Amino acid sequence: MTPTATPSSMTDREFSVLRDLVQRATGIALGPHKRSLLEARLTRRLRALGLPTFSAYHAYLHELDVSGEERTRFVNAVTTNETAFFREPAHFAHLFSTWLPARQAAGGNRRLRAWSAACSTGEEPYSIAMTLLDGLAQGEQWDLRILATDIDTDVLGRARRAVYPLEAVARVPQNRLRRFFLRGVGPLQGSVRVHADVRDLVVFRRLNLQDATWPIRASFDLIFCRNVLMYFDRPTQAHLVARLERMLAPHGLLVLGHAENLLGLGTDMQRVTSTIYRHPEDACSQPS
Repeated sequence: MTPTATPSSMTDREFSVLRDLVQRATGIALGPHKRSLLEARLTRRLRALGLPTFSAYHAYLHELDVSGEERTRFVNAVTTNETAFFREPAHFAHLFSTWLPARQAAGGNRRLRAWSAACSTGEEPYSIAMTLLDGLAQGEQWDLRILATDIDTDVLGRARRAVYPLEAVARVPQNRLRRFFLRGVGPLQGSVRVHADVRDLVVFRRLNLQDATWPIRASFDLIFCRNVLMYFDRPTQAHLVARLERMLAPHGLLVLGHAENLLGLGTDMQRVTSTIYRHPEDACSQPS
């Protein structure tokens, strides 16, 4: 197919059909006010495929996308990937100043597992890794691993590369900038790369939080699932929170975004701060 000039505008019926497809594929619930956003994001796919209407695109996804490649591009197009290093800094301050010192003082094993459940281009899991490396006692051997997942394959590729423009680290404290980043030279001039000591702690995987099962066989001391619940309807939120709770180790932390909370979602997790919750102390967590 050859690219077409300008596809026709999205009709009411097309928006309804494609909005339902978005929700089935990703769990994201799009209100009527998101119509222009959906149209803008999918118009690029119509042009790439040379399709004149959104109905034709819907038919293409169902009838001609045998490999599933376009379905992946569809998901990538409709997901939002706003992120930054140490975004919502109060979360990292709590880990560094409160949670990690308490973890060290408690003694016991020095094994820590974290999950960045919507990692986007990697800034969040790398920020978690830097905080752990900074906050754990020097000279002690800790077994650290961070799982970073996202539904969007494009952002995962960028996350694995771990190369960012200089402006992306403009607000990173100088001590962490010197310790955890390498300045690019030659073709990478004007950028930085996350140091291997940080990169080696993080494993990136594609994962759809709406999948019936997750290929994860571990429990986590720390789960970041920030600015994800806000895109789902209430039943989907409650179901996801219950699954995340089962993935937490006893006394593990669940960290949400600044505009999210667990009110009315039927969970017994204990509030630590406005957006940080702890697994119930008397519960035994089992992997999902």
